Amino acid sequence: MRWRAAKYLSPLLIFLAAAHSFSTTGIWVWLPVVYAFVLIPLAELFWRPDERNPDAAEEAVLRKDRVYDVWLYLVVPLQYLLLFRFLHSMQQSDISPVNILGRVLTMGLLCGIFGINVAHELGHRRSGFERLLAKSLLLTSMYMHFYIEHNRGHHKYVGTPQDPSSAPLHQSLYRFWWRSITGVYRKAWTIASAEQKRKGRRWYQNEMLHYQLVQVLFLVSIVLVFGRFVAVCFLFAALIGILLLETVNYIEHYGLRRRETRDGSYERALPEHSWNSNHILGRIMLFELSRHSDHHYLASKKYQTLRHHAHAPQLPAGYPGSMLLAMLPPLWFYIMNRRIERYRNEGLIGSTMPTPDELY
Repeated sequence: MRWRAAKYLSPLLIFLAAAHSFSTTGIWVWLPVVYAFVLIPLAELFWRPDERNPDAAEEAVLRKDRVYDVWLYLVVPLQYLLLFRFLHSMQQSDISPVNILGRVLTMGLLCGIFGINVAHELGHRRSGFERLLAKSLLLTSMYMHFYIEHNRGHHKYVGTPQDPSSAPLHQSLYRFWWRSITGVYRKAWTIASAEQKRKGRRWYQNEMLHYQLVQVLFLVSIVLVFGRFVAVCFLFAALIGILLLETVNYIEHYGLRRRETRDGSYERALPEHSWNSNHILGRIMLFELSRHSDHHYLASKKYQTLRHHAHAPQLPAGYPGSMLLAMLPPLWFYIMNRRIERYRNEGLIGSTMPTPDELY
């Protein structure tokens, strides 16, 4: 059991690599990016996916083991420490454009893996402390409204045309980025405004408004302390983190659709409505996010207890490799559309999301 917990310390090694990236120049600046998007995808080509699940007794122990929570809590101070180190490193007057790009991409990687992904896990918890940690992490990616829309929008409408984070069949990743980023932002305002009115609150008590003010103050603080150039670099890093998140959303739900019932509602979200991956390295690096089918089936489950479902559609590669594949739309469509058709013929999935032209 302790080995199971210890392996989730390995993602924190990315912080060490990033710390080195922010204090050096040359090829070593790119080490975290190469690790995440070259070494891991290559290793997963030869490492068989692990479909094993813990039995009931093991799952009960895993659920109660607080060390899995401690790993997540550690991410928060480390994320802010590395963000400060990044901001400080970008003040160097003699840094080359190549090194600037490498450091921005590295910080963007931290924003995606830790600033948003770990926030996603903590944001599903019931504890107010853990939800506060989630919002603190989202602040480092300037994406605090994700907390509103993901929990109260995406999980309700996943696999339907009403969900901006579920990619329609034949929609490319690059078109999806615009659809999802703008759609999630608008929907967060809609959800927050409706909740404000339902609870009889005044306009200045709008949750979404609070998040925007916090982010503006955070950005202004960076400008005042580190300067405008560093603030622009931070915004680009945050954008990279956001694009990483939306790329993950793209591969998680591409083309999958929930059936509409006679009363106009939709069937419950089932494992068949999310693409799953059991490739072990990607699972560990992303704290089991890639066992996404079980996450949508029961969102309250902690990451260490997520299970493999035999009837859930499986991605052709781990998350890092699938993200790279999605960046090549013709190849992505060639592989995934055939996979969808095969799953439909086998009866593992039902209807698919409409094409973009059918949606709009």
